Amino acid sequence: MEGITEGVNNININISDSYKKNRIQVSNTKKPLFFYVNLAKRYMQQHDEVELSALGMAIATVVTVAEILKNNGLTVEKKITTSTVDIKDDSRGRPVQKAKIEIVLGKTENFDELMAAAAAEDGENRDVEEQSA
Repeated sequence: MEGITEGVNNININISDSYKKNRIQVSNTKKPLFFYVNLAKRYMQQHDEVELSALGMAIATVVTVAEILKNNGLTVEKKITTSTVDIKDDSRGRPVQKAKIEIVLGKTENFDELMAAAAAEDGENRDVEEQSA
């Protein structure tokens, strides 16, 4: 019994590998596309890079989010990884393989300037809306 307790006390669990603070796991059914775009922008402000991850049908959503950010001059692609993962299908009772993609995006040099300009523009639009109301 003493050996078991000692073994349990010596286990090191590395949480940072399984849970990254700058990872966004995208679903194609739960949230609208621009929710993920805006979330990625906020993560980029905090962390310098963001990892977008998706399985199966949500892959198209991840690629679209990455392209929107890239085409707006906010990010650059750092790494793209594709793989397959085994997911247990309860209806069939056996594992099913699903496609997985992970896209790591980094800030562009003028990311902060673009975000500041967008925030200023939003402020001007709010002032116009309040005056017309």
